[in-house]
Amino acid sequence: MANLTLVGSGASAVHFALSALERGHRVVMVDVGRRPSETSTAPHSFLELKSQQPNPAATFLGRHYEGVVYPDLDAEFYGIPPQKAYVFEALQNAPLSLRGFAPLISFAQGGLAEAWTGGCYPFNESELQAFPFRYEELGPFYDLIAERIGISGRVDDLARFMPVHEHLQAPVRLDHHGKLLLERYEGRRARLQDTLRVHLGRARVAVLSRDHEGRSACRYLGRCLWGCPLGSLYTPSMSLAHCLDHEGFEYLGGHYAHHFRTDGNRRVRSLVVEPLDGSAAREIPVETLVLGAGALSSSRIVLESFYQERGERIVLNGLMDNRQVMVPFVNPSLIGQSAETESYQYNQLALGLEGERPEHYVHGLVTTLTTALLHPVVQNVPLDLHSSLFLYRNLHAALGLVNLNFHDTRRPSNQLTLDSSGRRLVIRYAPVAGEKRRIAHALKRLRRALWRLGCVVPPGMTHVRPMGASVHYAGTLPMSETPRRLAVSPECQSHDFDNLYLVDGASFPFLPAKNITFTLMANAARIAARAF
Repeated sequence: MANLTLVGSGASAVHFALSALERGHRVVMVDVGRRPSETSTAPHSFLELKSQQPNPAATFLGRHYEGVVYPDLDAEFYGIPPQKAYVFEALQNAPLSLRGFAPLISFAQGGLAEAWTGGCYPFNESELQAFPFRYEELGPFYDLIAERIGISGRVDDLARFMPVHEHLQAPVRLDHHGKLLLERYEGRRARLQDTLRVHLGRARVAVLSRDHEGRSACRYLGRCLWGCPLGSLYTPSMSLAHCLDHEGFEYLGGHYAHHFRTDGNRRVRSLVVEPLDGSAAREIPVETLVLGAGALSSSRIVLESFYQERGERIVLNGLMDNRQVMVPFVNPSLIGQSAETESYQYNQLALGLEGERPEHYVHGLVTTLTTALLHPVVQNVPLDLHSSLFLYRNLHAALGLVNLNFHDTRRPSNQLTLDSSGRRLVIRYAPVAGEKRRIAHALKRLRRALWRLGCVVPPGMTHVRPMGASVHYAGTLPMSETPRRLAVSPECQSHDFDNLYLVDGASFPFLPAKNITFTLMANAARIAARAF
């Protein structure tokens, strides 16, 4: 039985912990662990919630209107709901210096996926070519995670890009807009596939279409963006609750993991933590240290450990993230109809654009978000308030958004290091050569595909999100079959320290154009099974 000290409580960490606990190991989880303020858990619909709140403006816009997003084509389309601001709240202990990268780092209990949209898309054999194992090794752990968290979807045209795992629930109910798009696609499939190499299907999402493990099936309340009161949309804090039920689990919240200390002979001997109550830093003895704090935070711990022990400012190369492009569209046939607010609000449909090579597939998420408080097509129209409201009411049901994701590769120009003080994390990122051409080519195909589906992309409203916005960070301490410095084994054991493991995206040697969280969870469970 191993004694494991684990840093972090996000998607990777909780599934590593749960798998290790199920195998009889003991786990101490060190976490900052910020938690949300009280929110309504009554099963009211979005419209009911608006009408029953004593101060709906404070609930939906924030007490200081921090949830308001002002018209700006260069800014993000959607803001962070006030209820989820705690997920992204910065920590003074972890300052940043940034160039070409705008990351979101979480110190919340449950990590960044407490505010995710639930997309679960497994990597396929082509996308795993750079990894030191094949799909057959990872596949059983996709099955395991699907059984634990509940994933809904369907085997359809997108299955050619993403393997079909076990325990796939039926898809959630489509809203009228989604049904219309899918019906049109089915009638024009051949032309879309053969000419544009575009494929449409149901999204695979971590939301329940039937009751599961004490959680309720989606009841289409329209509150996904604001926080599901029924637990239908999975978040890592749910798995943390299962960990707390195990006798061998200890949760050490309110502590920031700063760096580790070694015995000078390839072994970590302790973890230095800073309590957030202002008391002095202290050392926690460790038998085995597992970093699962997210690629950026885990990398920071490694950087600070080298600096504190040896005075060495090392550089971690190869930071990756998915470039995302937001493409608003209008479905003219729905203009003037009533918007359907009682529906699952995130990605009901997904689309795939074939790439020049299989691993260069472009992944698109299609959403209508009818309970968002605004939409980029409307908020940027230069009209007065009265005219804008009239336009919004008549366009609401017809509005949609495609979020295109592009793959990324490890490059020496993309780096993490520390500044001269050893306290500030320095992040530098430069896009891959030819990125503008790659994006333009994909957008041209997408516009033509949407046109054939009866939709229009308004000119000048496409938004290229800054690097870091997708929060799919990876690649800084990659897996390598050949032992080398600042890398890990296929089981994610450090090649520098024998009792150090990394179970988050830092170990990924390639980043496909897909939501990464499902694979993070599956890989973390794989490590727990293979290494312990």
